[in-house]
Amino acid sequence: MASSSNRGGGYYGAAPYRSREGLSTRQGTGSDEIQLRIDPMHADLDDEISGLRKQVRQLKNVASEIESEAKFQNEFINQLQMTLIKAQAGVKNNMRKLNKSIVQSGSSHVLHVVLFALFCLFMVYLWSKFSRR
Repeated sequence: MASSSNRGGGYYGAAPYRSREGLSTRQGTGSDEIQLRIDPMHADLDDEISGLRKQVRQLKNVASEIESEAKFQNEFINQLQMTLIKAQAGVKNNMRKLNKSIVQSGSSHVLHVVLFALFCLFMVYLWSKFSRR
C-alpha cells in the first residue's frame, strides 16, 4: 500500500476518519498500518464497539444478499444461454430442412415444366400431322 506524504492526514490522502470525538485515525510511520488514537476524555468505547459491530453485521448481511443475488443471476444467465443454444440449433435444423425441400420442389417444378413443354410439342406435332390431310 502507498504511503501518504501528509503524515498527520488521512489514509491515502483522504481526511482522517472520526466516528466521534474520541477516535481518530492516523497513518503509521512509513508502513501500511493505520494507528488508532483514543482520546480518553471523550471516549465511550462500549458504544463505539457495539456500533461498529452493528455496522459490520449489516455489511455482512448486505454482502450475503449480494452474493445470493449474483448466484441467482448467474444461474439465470446460464439457463438463457442454454435456451439460446437450443433455439439456434432448432433454427439451423429447420433452415436445413427448408433448403432441402426447396431444392426438391424446385427440381420437380423444372421437371413439370419440361414435361409440359414436351407435351405441347407433341400436341403441335400431332396437330401438324393431322392438319396436312
